Parts: sequence; C-alpha cells; structure tokens
Amino acid sequence: MEEKQHIGQLFDRIAGTYDGLNHGLSLNIDKWWRRKTVRLMPPVSQVLDVAVGTADLAIEMLRTGKAQQVTGIDLSEQMMAIGAQKCMKRNVEVTFVKGDAQAMPFEDNTFDAVTCAYGCRNFRSLDEGLKEMYRVLKPGGQVTILEFSYPSNVLVRAAYDLYFTHILPWVGRIVSRDKTAYTYLNRSVKTFCWGEEFIKHLHDAGFTQGTFLPLTFGITTVYSAHKE
Repeated sequence: MEEKQHIGQLFDRIAGTYDGLNHGLSLNIDKWWRRKTVRLMPPVSQVLDVAVGTADLAIEMLRTGKAQQVTGIDLSEQMMAIGAQKCMKRNVEVTFVKGDAQAMPFEDNTFDAVTCAYGCRNFRSLDEGLKEMYRVLKPGGQVTILEFSYPSNVLVRAAYDLYFTHILPWVGRIVSRDKTAYTYLNRSVKTFCWGEEFIKHLHDAGFTQGTFLPLTFGITTVYSAHKE
C-alpha cells in the first residue's frame, strides 16, 4: 500500500483523536485486549515496544510490573508526544525513540522481550520488521504481538466486515477530519495475514515455539514466539 511509505505522517495527522476513537469504537474492549496481552508475558527487565504509539501497552507493562524499563520506537512523533504526556500523568517512564521498525537503532541482543500492538500490519515489509525484532531480542527472550485478525464465524465476520468497511471509515473521517487514514486502516486490517500464516512469518524470521490466541471471536489475536 502506498500509505505505508508515509505511515509516520499518517499517524501524526490523526494522533489527537486516535485514543478516543480506538476506545470509543471498540467500547473499551481494546483496553482488555492489551491487559490480556501483558498477562501472557513473563516479567522481565528491559522491553522494546515496537510501534509504541501513544504508549498504552508500554504503560500497562510498567503498571503491572511485567517490565522494569520500556523503550518505545515509532515513526510518529505526534503519537509519541501524546504517549509521553500519558506517562507523566501515570508517573511511569518510557524512553521514546523515533525510528523505523525495519532498521532499528539498537545493538543485537539488547532487549529481554519485544512487543508490538497493532503495528505489524503497517510495516512496509512484515518479514523485515520481524527479523529486526529477532535481531535486537536477547537469546531466550519472547516476542509478543497483538494484531487484528479475521473472524472465522460467518455471522461475526459479516458484522466485522460491515464495521470495518463502512462504520469505522465514516466515523474516523468525521472525528479525525482525515479523509484517508481510516480507509487505509480498514484495508490494512482486511488484507493482513493472521493465525497460522502469521506464525509462519515468525518462524521464517528465526523465532521458534510460535503460538497464537484469538480474542473476542477472533477479531484480534495475541501471538508469541521465542528466540533460542
């Protein structure tokens, strides 16, 4: 998709309304998805949160003690600025770094764990992004990824298609005043891989023991894998 070449600018444009739309349109279920994701992680010292955005996942890791230190990387300065404000209000500290997930400015084997919530489908190349996660992860570490998927139930899928094709882009355009961002987000979800196919990409990047857990009828999925 052409939008992926300028993904940082796209999220800069909608940063101010991003959290409100996410929480409102999901009826706050997205908060439970992140809490569930963090509960599935082992407690570690240093975590890299890829596509940190407004830092919801990073804050949850610090709040629950699953991470002692979190570094977040993202291409959107505006999203990270909002994340930094939220961290100040919650009295937690995240180190924010502007950078490309496919060429991260970190040494090999730096982090005890790597996470990513709703960012993988925005990579220009999923495989290159996963290889970078593998590179910066210490041996024995776990990668945990939360991403949208596609429900298998026919009725749920029909409702899902209606929501992502019509409701989300329409509301997104009105609230964010951006004509393209939420149309892109809709397409990025519906064309992205999920389930066993995503696990294959993880294994191709070098990870082992890949597993996935669908949540809320398969609307979203938690993936985890390890670096030996």
